[in-house]
Order: sequence, then structure tokens, then C-alpha cells
Amino acid sequence: MQADYAIIGGGVVGLAAGWGLIRRGQKVIVIDGEDGSFRASRGNFGLVWVQSKGLGAPHYARWSQRSARLWHDFAAELGAASNTDLCLEQRGGYDFHLDEASLAAKVRQYEMLREELGGNYPFEVLRSNALRREEPEIGPKVAGAILHHQDGHVNPLRLLRALAADIVARGGHILSGEHVEDVSQPDGFRLTCRSGRVVEAGKIVLSAGLGAMTLGPKLGFKAPVRPQRGQVLITEKLPKMMNRPSGIIRQVDEGGIQIGDSKEEVGLDDRTTIDTTATIAARAVAVMPGLARAQLVRSWGALRVMSPDGLPIYQKSRTMPGAALVTCHSGITLAAAHARLLPAWLEGADDAPDLEKFSEQRFS
Repeated sequence: MQADYAIIGGGVVGLAAGWGLIRRGQKVIVIDGEDGSFRASRGNFGLVWVQSKGLGAPHYARWSQRSARLWHDFAAELGAASNTDLCLEQRGGYDFHLDEASLAAKVRQYEMLREELGGNYPFEVLRSNALRREEPEIGPKVAGAILHHQDGHVNPLRLLRALAADIVARGGHILSGEHVEDVSQPDGFRLTCRSGRVVEAGKIVLSAGLGAMTLGPKLGFKAPVRPQRGQVLITEKLPKMMNRPSGIIRQVDEGGIQIGDSKEEVGLDDRTTIDTTATIAARAVAVMPGLARAQLVRSWGALRVMSPDGLPIYQKSRTMPGAALVTCHSGITLAAAHARLLPAWLEGADDAPDLEKFSEQRFS
């Protein structure tokens, strides 16, 4: 099989980039992994999130904000093309705090970032009474919350399905259950899969998440990514309990409450553990006591794709020209930017965003 671009990795990052390239007239083949592959796109929290992104790195905050602004039009176009409601809501999101000290400390960080961004960081502090007017189910242990007005959430599985469906509808190909074992560059790129399938392409985008750890060095990248486990709980479908999402609790479009935000350095282990799920459940009940009566119906662990500083990596190979590494742990937030802006960078177009600060050179 032949294409202009071979996208290695069929998660949200790779599919968003592939969808954007097809919109620019490129022929695209997406090579997706096996069922046993680690899949952050199927285990994430579904947030389109700006707050806390870019503390100490305002260029990352600007990139996240830029993507968040693009999300409405991106969701409308993709939803119409794929006949899918992505269930996007962008009416702000909360950072809950159980004590005044932690709330004050976070506000100081946000005020510093707002100054670095020239004032473009719209948040407000809601003390307990103001917060409960917005969210009546919040419990008395919550000292307050930061409401950031650029935040929101989406159904990530619908997003994944819509991207894949529209890529195929536009003439692209998605090869499922394949694992790229070798890449050579005799004349263009030749990708050999474990099954024996061969794909030829003019350019490559390596967006395989944790798979970049092994394949990246073969393409001339450092690919300094590591796994970080997050565990998630889902309740039964419930009546409306939340008006806006938070980083630890959100009510999904189907009614269930999603509980999460653990951060565990445990290597390539995506199992769930009783101690961690009990901790995040207790924190959720402290924030929203009514959840103590809810039944849990699912739980899972998933692995984030983390760089040493937590920021995305966008790098073009110097040893194998035409190959690019694209990796991040905020694939949902950045999906709109990856679909609308990243293809210009991949093609070296005049309208390409400046992503130099996200290159691997920052780790040298």
C-alpha cells in the first residue's frame, strides 16, 4: 500500500493529524496497533482543558488556549461530516480545593501565569457560598474552587470513532491490528509490519504514544516518553448533578459520573488497584457527598504518555528527513490544533505554527 503520509498510531493524536492532512489533499494511511496495545485514547478523562496547562511554560498555555478556541468549529465540522454528536461543552471547568491554603497557593500560580500571558487567562475564584449556587451538590468540606472559563469536555470515544470514520469516508485507510517493526528509507519510507504487510509513504508521522519509546530511536528521535498510570471509576447513570466538569469529577453525556485523576509512576502497568480507587472515590465523595449512594459500574487504568517536563513533543527527524514525532499527554485538548494547525507544520507550509519550543532540543 502507498500513501503520501503513513501515520503510525491510530489514537486521537494520530487520527487528528491524519484527518487534517486529508483535508489538505494528502493521501493517508493510519497504522493502528493490536488490541493489547496501551491506548490512552480509550481510557482518558475527555477534558478540553486549559487551566493548569503551562504553569512555568506560558507557550504551552498559549498552545492549549489556541486549540480550545478551535474546538467549537472543529467539532461542528467533524460532527457534521461523520453524523456524530461529539457532546462538546465549553462553559468552563472547576479546580476544587478542600482547604484555603491549597486554594490560595493555586490562585497565586494562576495570577502569575495570567501576567505572563498578558492578562489572557480568564478565571475566577468561587468561595463556598458562590460555588454552591453554581453547583448545589457540592459538599461542606469544599473550601472553594477556581472556575476557568476556557475549559470544557467532550465524549472522547465518539471523537475517536468520528475521526476514524471520516478519514475512511474521505478516502484514507486505517490498518488495524498492525505493529510496525522496521522502517527503512531507500526511496521514500518503507514500513514493515509484524504481519508482513508493507506500507510505502513519502512521509511518516510517529504518533504511537508509548510505542515511540522503541520505534522513535530507529527514526532518529530521542522520544523521551514514559508511562504514568491514571485510574478511573464510573458510576451508574444518574440525574443531573453537575453543571460543569472538573479535573477529578465530571458527569458524562450519558449520565454517569466519571471519577479520576490519580498519577502513578508504575511503569507499563495499567491495572486497577484497591488503594488508589478507594482514595479517588473518597476524594470524590468529599467534594460531592451524594456520590456515596451511587453504584460503581466500571473501573479501569490507563497510561498517560508523559515527556520529562509534561509538555508535548513536536520534532522532525534530522537523520531520516520526512519523519516527524508528535506526542503529548493532552491529546483531547490538543485534537483541534492537531487537526487544524499541525498539518501545516508537517508540510512546512508558510502558515505553519511555530513549534520550536516543543522540540526535543529542550532536553539536550
